[in-house]
Amino acid sequence: MLKLRSRLNMAAQMVRKGSRIADIGTDHAYLPASLILDGTVPCAIAADLRKGPLENAEATVNHYGIAEKVQLRLSDGLKCVDRSEVDDIIIAGMGGILISEILEAAPWVKEKNIQLILQPQTHDEVLRKWLWENGFEITDEKSCFDDGKTYICMSAVYTGEITSHSDAEILLGGFINKSDDASVSFCEKKIHRTKVRLEALRKSDPENAETERLQKILNEVKEWQP
Repeated sequence: MLKLRSRLNMAAQMVRKGSRIADIGTDHAYLPASLILDGTVPCAIAADLRKGPLENAEATVNHYGIAEKVQLRLSDGLKCVDRSEVDDIIIAGMGGILISEILEAAPWVKEKNIQLILQPQTHDEVLRKWLWENGFEITDEKSCFDDGKTYICMSAVYTGEITSHSDAEILLGGFINKSDDASVSFCEKKIHRTKVRLEALRKSDPENAETERLQKILNEVKEWQP
């Protein structure tokens, strides 16, 4: 069996059993390989933008004897993936802005039977906002520690219902209601960064309209207790 790092295992746990997956930005293809080896999924597309990572992925699937179950594709995002081939789409290890752009460029992901499993490394608030504004429901958000860092992962499905949320909800997502150590760490870091940014703006440009928005966020979360 292939043991995944905590952050990848967190994403793996969100995959629906029996689904056909596409792992975008697969790198070594550890995630699809593990899901196939443990019987969670029957097959996978492992895609990456660069040849180097795909060569790493090829080495992985050959090592574990699953080459016939994994299609390796050189792909810019989801451009080389067809809706008829996948049920669950995994995009991990990228920034939230880039993930949003990848999804924007593939309108077919707005299909109610598709599940998105997304692990933004930065700008998760941008990704949440994009999902909600484009008719997706965020069905779950998880967090974990991996090598001393906090990682998050979210699952989402398309409902067609565009929902509005406060800036605090966009910033912290579902973690604001969670009390596990990783979720608390995530919220504390986001709140601290907001405070630092607010103080910097007050010193450099006190009339900036952004200061009011940031203060409103802090007011909304001031009663949050870890």
